[in-house]
Amino acid sequence: MLTGDLKSKIDQIWNAFWSGGIANPIEVIEQITYLLFLRRLDDLHTLEENKASRSCLSIF
Repeated sequence: MLTGDLKSKIDQIWNAFWSGGIANPIEVIEQITYLLFLRRLDDLHTLEENKASRSCLSIF
């Protein structure tokens, strides 16, 4: 069951996609999934950069 706060956040995201011209629910889910993937990739990259800076190793 969705809490009021979570439902409100989901509605805000949905409205942002809707006003941006994406009304198809499948497209919205695809875009959200892609954004979550990119965020996770960026978080992992930042973590590796921090590890490398502490140990003075190149990440490349």
